Amino acid sequence: MRAVIFRSTALRLRFGLEDGLHVVARGRVTVYEPRGEYQVVLEYVEPKGRGAQQVAFEQLKTRLAAEGLFDLDRKRPLPVFPRTVGIVTSLSGAAVRDMMTVLHRRCPVLHIIIAPVSVQGEDSAEQITSAIRSLNAVGRVDVMIVGRGGGSSEDLWSFNDERVVRAIAASPIPVVSAVGHETDITLADFVADLRAPTPSAAAEAVAPVLSEIVDRLGELTARSRLAMSRRCEADRQQLDLIVTRIANVRYRVLEDIQQVDGAVAHMRRAVQGLLRQRWDKAHSFKHELIGNSPDAQVRQGLTLVPQLGSRLVQVMRYGLSRRTQSAQACLVNLHALSPLGILDRGYSILESVSSHRVIRDACEVAVGQEVLARLAKGQLRCVVTNVVPDGSKAGSASL
Repeated sequence: MRAVIFRSTALRLRFGLEDGLHVVARGRVTVYEPRGEYQVVLEYVEPKGRGAQQVAFEQLKTRLAAEGLFDLDRKRPLPVFPRTVGIVTSLSGAAVRDMMTVLHRRCPVLHIIIAPVSVQGEDSAEQITSAIRSLNAVGRVDVMIVGRGGGSSEDLWSFNDERVVRAIAASPIPVVSAVGHETDITLADFVADLRAPTPSAAAEAVAPVLSEIVDRLGELTARSRLAMSRRCEADRQQLDLIVTRIANVRYRVLEDIQQVDGAVAHMRRAVQGLLRQRWDKAHSFKHELIGNSPDAQVRQGLTLVPQLGSRLVQVMRYGLSRRTQSAQACLVNLHALSPLGILDRGYSILESVSSHRVIRDACEVAVGQEVLARLAKGQLRCVVTNVVPDGSKAGSASL
């Protein structure tokens, strides 16, 4: 017998129907009139041997794991010294009181922001999702605790809701999951950055012990002071040693200064003597240059420049005249050999109209073919009326 389930009924199921899944169903028998068959319209479906919640839990866990939401490389470390802790839980449960007690005991200066929600019931998943997003929007929360106290699997089911799991995965703030007791497992535990077995353990995980920090700071301060005192003493001894060495160096410097002063005086005398020698030699060169001054040679050359310029002009004019006569003779010869000169004497050049090839033989044209005759001035398009090969006596063409 066929079994059918309407969409409205299927949407209320807590698990997805799969091929091969054994279920226990309850419904009513009806007749499908188009085929005349009996069928069962399902009104209640439950997995055989397993609860609907367990099947829905496993199906959603498998799908989210395939998306990578539970990967370890997505886990972020919790801040070492948080300033503000956000808590998403119910105000009426014992979990919030336990967490507040532990947080105030371990670190009284911690700021706590509580987003009160309903942790069970139909609207609880939507409230938890909205609270996680609201704490992220605050902008001052360093770490977030999402959880509640213990209860049945039905009571904890809101923390298996896909919306809550995806909100935790999308949170930029590190999230600690603290749902129920240590034996209770929810999908929020898999996606959170850290799973705490209880809400109190979650508070201990996010809040450092302020007294231990203060004691540690005091210890480090004392050690720093002792180290600085020892370092200052060592530096003072080193300084005394350096001052003693500097006193010895001072006497050496004074001796070196005297040697430098003597060397400077010697160098000054040597430089002055060298400068006098160079000055005398420069005066000698000056007198020689005056004696060999090129002024006389320049004046003599100035008288020759006009003569040489006149001779250069005559030579250039003679050469230009010869080159002009040679160029004119070449132009006459070029004109005599130019095809244009031949055309001026009454000849013409025949070309094929189709291929523009020059016709040199009568056999290259046929009767009726158009040819182009190039004249000295203009062109003629002719039609061949008769072709006479070489050696014949007659031939004609019409224009």
